[in-house]
Amino acid sequence: MGFDEVFMINLKRRKDRRDRMLQTLGEQGIACKIVSAVDGKALNVSQIQGMGIHMLPGYSDPYHGRPLTKGELGCFLSHYNIWKEIVDRGLKTSLVIEDDLRFEVFFKRRLQNLMYEVEKEKLDWDLIYIGRKRMQVEHPEKSVPKIHNLVEADYSYWTLGYAMSLQGARKLLAAEPLTRMLPVDEFLPVMYNKHPVSDYMEQFEKRDLKAFSAEPLLVFPTHYTGDAGYISDTETSTIWDNEKMRTDWDRARSQKTQEQAELSTEAQNSDVLQSDLDSTARDEL
Repeated sequence: MGFDEVFMINLKRRKDRRDRMLQTLGEQGIACKIVSAVDGKALNVSQIQGMGIHMLPGYSDPYHGRPLTKGELGCFLSHYNIWKEIVDRGLKTSLVIEDDLRFEVFFKRRLQNLMYEVEKEKLDWDLIYIGRKRMQVEHPEKSVPKIHNLVEADYSYWTLGYAMSLQGARKLLAAEPLTRMLPVDEFLPVMYNKHPVSDYMEQFEKRDLKAFSAEPLLVFPTHYTGDAGYISDTETSTIWDNEKMRTDWDRARSQKTQEQAELSTEAQNSDVLQSDLDSTARDEL
């Protein structure tokens, strides 16, 4: 697809997800490298501290008011390890996907077309979301001139799918996030200077990540909070330093894994350049 590597994050104990993703990717002719996710639930406090990990002072979940969970810690480390590999191998462009997503119609062609235009227009980019939950819903995001289906990303949740450049991975590692950790999908908006909590942003001096998003999105979660049988590996966990405090006690407030709320007309990204594939994809649905 034009990427130096496609990374797919999967917990070893989630063979069901791994098999489904490999089948789906294979049907699209997409090869990937399976990255064993860090199982935060298997880490104890001594191991966490031994890795030099410290939590961001003052962080609490915006919906529960709780500290970081072991699941969120494992998720962060899984992505962090990929950023390290990108830098160590000198990979210019990579695609990172998690194992609990579904692909939109014509996914491969639409992503190839997007990345072709990004390269053609010589866009200076670090991160491109291909799937996310948009959290800033008061006004539209800025479209990117001369490139179809791309906007400048505002505050967003989720890391289920994104493209990462080599310079972007270097910026994330240079921030030394293990010394002041927060959930990975809170850390990224901090790094592109769009997080609504200024206290978090002020603890990271350089916040110059150049972040964009596909519009419309190309991948979505397979499940959301409230779906029958759905268990979140990140949120259904324990507090990172307290094995007795479980975190799945109030799913009604678990906004992070709930479906994207419908955007008002005023907040729609209506001025983004649309490609012919988008209308064709809508006709296919």
